[in-house]
Amino acid sequence: QVQLVESGGGLVQAGVTLRLSCVGSGGTFRSYAMGWFRQAPGKERDFVAGISGSGSSTYYPNSAKDRFTISRDNAKNTVYLHMHSLKPEDTAVYYCTAGRYYSSGRPTDYDYWGQGTQVTVSS
Repeated sequence: QVQLVESGGGLVQAGVTLRLSCVGSGGTFRSYAMGWFRQAPGKERDFVAGISGSGSSTYYPNSAKDRFTISRDNAKNTVYLHMHSLKPEDTAVYYCTAGRYYSSGRPTDYDYWGQGTQVTVSS
């Protein structure tokens, strides 16, 4: 059983950069592909970034590839999401997840989820 704990969210102004962190425990961290999703009120959970177990491969949907960067440090069992030039429409709860396919945008392809961290971007 893998436990994931996100941190780094908060209330920020538009245009800034924010880094989210997710620490994993309870499993072999490097064996899991990791992903970040986000969910705004009343909307579906959307995929924003994925990274392979080794960290050598990443994947972004078109909506995120210009401003979001995912990375991981397997020595620290941590995955990061750097979000640049934040916009009010980036406001959402951001979830860290672990699974088998780093390029999958389907929530059902991921096995473990964190509790989420709220990001609110003011204009």
